Amino acid sequence: MKITIVGCGNMGLIYARAFLKYNIVSKENLLLAEKNEVRKQELIKLNVGEVTVINDPKIATSDIVIIAVKPQDFEDLAKELKHILEPAKCIISIMAGVKIQRIENVLNNPNIIRAMPNSPAELGMGVTAFTANKSVSLEQIRKAENLLATTGRTVFFENEDLLDAVTALSGSGPAYFFYIVKQMIEAGKQMGFDEATSSMLVKQTMLGSFHLMNTTNKSLDELIKAVASKGGTTEAALTSFEATNVGINLQKGIVKARDRASELSK
Repeated sequence: MKITIVGCGNMGLIYARAFLKYNIVSKENLLLAEKNEVRKQELIKLNVGEVTVINDPKIATSDIVIIAVKPQDFEDLAKELKHILEPAKCIISIMAGVKIQRIENVLNNPNIIRAMPNSPAELGMGVTAFTANKSVSLEQIRKAENLLATTGRTVFFENEDLLDAVTALSGSGPAYFFYIVKQMIEAGKQMGFDEATSSMLVKQTMLGSFHLMNTTNKSLDELIKAVASKGGTTEAALTSFEATNVGINLQKGIVKARDRASELSK
């Protein structure tokens, strides 16, 4: 298999390394197309594939082309990519908010798969939602799924509109988690812990709680109830959260992120 990654920034490099790790492709058949000269030199030193310009005709010979540029850079780059990618067999876009129809129109190619990964992909623990244009074959979808699964779990949606919700829920989700962890650490500091101790207590609590949640048959409500005894300390915190609508406001914020993703895609 031959693969090209157009725009080899952070996420593009994550995919390149994952493909090599799982022997999906050899370095000789992995083409990294990059416009920024400084980044090109960095990629050459990393030696994860053949580094080239974004209008290299060899890109068209790839079985799959992954477009990993920033969404705001797509229109300008597309002018150079259009004639190269017109005959491409399959194009996977990981550009947030850029719809399949727009990519098809700009590149004059209907073989488009759109994917939304998230940052834990860097550790092979991400989740990537993806969807495909009607002209994409089942074989191409399976190949794409195998590629995307090198960085974690995948889920396929027939309805592209759901990718805006995916962007808000799992794409932006790590930031919400980090935000909550930060607030807990700050609360620990207010109660007298130094930052290192507070950070250790919170991070280990989060790690242990995740594994407990992921291995038990209990529901989230049951897990909460098991910690929050009647009239106890946990109940005092949860009552405060409910009184100030922490949960509802968190949900509202995520829906706002979905709405913003929809606005950007237009």
